Amino acid sequence: MNITVERINGITMQVMFDGTWQPIEDKADWTRLYAMTEEEIEVAAMADEENPLLTEAELKKLRRVPNPKEIRKRLHMTQQQFAAQFELPLGTLRDWEQGVREPDSAAKCYLRVIAKNSQAVIQALNG
Repeated sequence: MNITVERINGITMQVMFDGTWQPIEDKADWTRLYAMTEEEIEVAAMADEENPLLTEAELKKLRRVPNPKEIRKRLHMTQQQFAAQFELPLGTLRDWEQGVREPDSAAKCYLRVIAKNSQAVIQALNG
């Protein structure tokens, strides 16, 4: 069984084998990090061999995580309407919009399709 790790309300948590949630100890020296200048941050980023900077070509391939709230608002729907129309659990939609959880890869794809052509999705779901 894999241990699930998620950020919940800004705290990194893991699900233990018995199903309970436990916070993961944060070992970052935030005082030092917050004191860094933009120049120091850039120098540190450039020197990080484990996390090289992306090339322009790699950056162009990246896609933004779809924002369910933006999509819903653009469609002029309430949370209840959006969840019902696109057959999503209302609690899941709320969690996504509040940043409690992030959509998984399948949900991200579904949200991209809704954003691109919501009428086609509605038509497909209504048979």
